[in-house]
Amino acid sequence: MTVSRLTATGDGDVAGHTVQVSTEGSQVAARILVVDDEVALAGMIASYLSRDGYQTRLAHTGPDGLAAALDYRPDVVILDLGLPGMDGVEVCRKIRTFSDCYIIMVTARQDELDKLIGLSVGADDYITKPFSARELVARVQTVLRRPRTSLGSTAQAEEPPRVFGDLTVDTAGREVHVAGTLVDLTPTEFDILATLTSRPKLAFSRQQILDQVWGDGWVGDDHVVDVHVAHLRQKLGDDSATPRYVRTVRGVGYRMGPG
Repeated sequence: MTVSRLTATGDGDVAGHTVQVSTEGSQVAARILVVDDEVALAGMIASYLSRDGYQTRLAHTGPDGLAAALDYRPDVVILDLGLPGMDGVEVCRKIRTFSDCYIIMVTARQDELDKLIGLSVGADDYITKPFSARELVARVQTVLRRPRTSLGSTAQAEEPPRVFGDLTVDTAGREVHVAGTLVDLTPTEFDILATLTSRPKLAFSRQQILDQVWGDGWVGDDHVVDVHVAHLRQKLGDDSATPRYVRTVRGVGYRMGPG
């Protein structure tokens, strides 16, 4: 880790971090894996998640976190970037080879977040220390509200695939193809694409995309939308300078192109 060892204080705080008790009950008994080599912080996070009704498991190294993800099959992984044995970026990439669980990357510094922006690591959300337990629990609740299965609404099941040139978006099956080849998207990347293709002539602002994909209770930097759009374009083979599929609308946000 790039930060000093944390110690728990008597009033339930972790030194150097703001920790608040969340009193909101969880509606989902989801499995959460916390991977952080700061034992006190990881334990505190797990404690608050458990109080909110979640099942939790801890790991403190990269290899142990990867093994736990294979064994525990979590719904959400809270994954620190600076892990011993294998860093969080590599753990995230390896998890993505066998799981579509939601991954929230934790960084100690803003420059680490900037580094992640340039990497297609497959994370669904990012949070920078220090953060409150309430904020982290809210992030977990938000990602768990997003669907990951092919069981959509009746309207989605009856809707034909959306086609934009070589790009085909099957919202019912949650599959995307480019020129007939299946494209492996994270749940968040798919949800952004589904949002944009739902009204292809509309220029969506970053806030509108956040409200649709992350939920109106999400708190954080809207720059996270740009991170996921960059990853989405890369996977679609879209050139950001002359995009065919996801276009930038200067001063507004994003909209679909003709393909």
